[in-house]
Amino acid sequence: MPRYAFRIEYDGRPFAGWQRQDGPASVQQTVEEALRALEPDMGSIAAAGRTDAGVHATGQVAHADLSRDWGAFRLSEALNWHLKPAPVAVTACARVDDDWHARFSALERRYTFRIIARRAPLALDAGHAWRVIGPLDVDAMRAGATRLIGHHDFTTFRASICQAKSPVKTLDEITLTESPYPGGQDIRIHLRARSFLHNQVRSIAGTLERVGAGAWSPDRVAEALEARDRAACGPVSPPDGLVLTGVGYPNDPFAD
Repeated sequence: MPRYAFRIEYDGRPFAGWQRQDGPASVQQTVEEALRALEPDMGSIAAAGRTDAGVHATGQVAHADLSRDWGAFRLSEALNWHLKPAPVAVTACARVDDDWHARFSALERRYTFRIIARRAPLALDAGHAWRVIGPLDVDAMRAGATRLIGHHDFTTFRASICQAKSPVKTLDEITLTESPYPGGQDIRIHLRARSFLHNQVRSIAGTLERVGAGAWSPDRVAEALEARDRAACGPVSPPDGLVLTGVGYPNDPFAD
């Protein structure tokens, strides 16, 4: 059975997350139903990461085994037709080797968390950024973020329901960018790692917001990390501003 990889974009607001579950609709369920409109006997699909309810993606990657030999362009066009009107789109499709796996072949995941600091409510970006009243000291946030780069026990920044076998992870990169926004600041936190713990990015974003607001010193981020205690973490940010922006592989299946 030929295997196909898909790069998927979605607005996470209507969904209970990526993973199929009983009850509310999931992104996985939505994509699988679109695939089964083409091949009714298709099995389940696998993804690079399981985003939570309300979390968005521009670079989620999944794969599926199909019985027909599809052209990649035709398959993506057919899928996008059957995905309507859900806020989900296939932005790339490629035939991959039978042993290629969206999750296990991945070398890294990339996330961006967006904070907009201003007093006025968000009209256009509501649901796609965490609005705080602000302003935020981005240099202080950068100083706090450097304490998290590297190989650490991230128990403090891990959800209590996290199912990962170990809290030890390597955070390869965390950078912050700032740009003007009407009435305030548009701040983006970019993170890169092989894998992340449940709620790790949202916990980091909430903690760095406290640093930017002046409630925490940058050194307190290091103290929280060293505490290895969930109670030492700052508040967990809402999912609105979180986007899975990309997944890295030894050879990019969508390079062509």
